[in-house]
Amino acid sequence: MSTTSVVTLNKGRDAHLARLIEGLARGPAPAECIVVEMGTAPAPLPETPFPLRRVDFRSAGLPLAAARNAGRAAARGDVLVFLDVDCIPSAGLVPALAAAAAAHDALVCGPIRYLPAGAVHDGWREADLLEAGILHPARNFPEAGVRETKNAGLFWSLAFAVRAATYDRLGGFDEGYDGYGAEDTDLAFRAAEIGVPVLLAGAPPAFHQHHLSCDPPLQHFADILRNARRFRARHGIWPMDGWLDAFARLGLIAAEREPDITLLRGPSPEEIAAARLPPERPF
Repeated sequence: MSTTSVVTLNKGRDAHLARLIEGLARGPAPAECIVVEMGTAPAPLPETPFPLRRVDFRSAGLPLAAARNAGRAAARGDVLVFLDVDCIPSAGLVPALAAAAAAHDALVCGPIRYLPAGAVHDGWREADLLEAGILHPARNFPEAGVRETKNAGLFWSLAFAVRAATYDRLGGFDEGYDGYGAEDTDLAFRAAEIGVPVLLAGAPPAFHQHHLSCDPPLQHFADILRNARRFRARHGIWPMDGWLDAFARLGLIAAEREPDITLLRGPSPEEIAAARLPPERPF
């Protein structure tokens, strides 16, 4: 019987982390949960019905690829379930994703319900989060079982499972992606090259906790340009094209991206503030 390691990354999202751990504790216990701490470690981790360990990976930025690999290096399970720190797992999410990954040599994505501001409070109930959460329209998950998608670009790293052996065969996330953006799409594209598909699982959801974000994500502008160029050099197409188009409309980069992105200027603090989503918009 396979064992499951849950891996999450944290940097200054201690309240979100506490809710993630609380959600895990309400379901069947995984073999362990690994918290990769990219910032200064907060108060000691809580008591849980499963082993909970912290990996110190303090970093200046957000080295998401390298941090996930550090989590994998510390994990002992046969199946890895990666959860973003702002995701509260429903009680059935982790066992459902782990079972699907054990049965299928694939990257198995779980559904996400995005919560509006104020939806999570002490004593939260899963039924209330189900009612408040909104599914993302870009991904059509089955009611049950798994559905393969031929579009590797639909892979997301918010909540996914993979066999540890498959993760190692892929070489994990490419640490050449420094910071935010495209590292997860690159993993899915490299998986497709060796016959490892992306599966959408009809599993109980994760609940994405509301936080300040921007559309487009101007706060990650430099990371996105750098990582887009790396992806293009490897795979021959531009990733994150919706964000790149938005940057062009703002006059930050040239509209024409061939043979390369032409940087015109960086975003101003005022533009970043104007891009912030209002509390009622979950994505």
